[in-house]
Amino acid sequence: MGSLSIWHWIVVIAVVLLLFGRGKISDLMGDVAQGIKAFKKGMQDDDTAAEKPEPVKSIDHNATPSTAARSDVGSKAV
Repeated sequence: MGSLSIWHWIVVIAVVLLLFGRGKISDLMGDVAQGIKAFKKGMQDDDTAAEKPEPVKSIDHNATPSTAARSDVGSKAV
């Protein structure tokens, strides 16, 4: 009594087909398929965006600092 037999499932499917019709169910399945395709495309777009490396920024350590700017510091008499 707790489980549904094959006849119960056949009746349920028949009622669903009568209420919604074949056209509405196939349209619904087509919409679901389009949603899945759009989701997969979005996931692939995210992967390709993550693979692009950002340009590397480096600091030039060999540059000599300007000594003229430093000689003025502290030379003011109060």
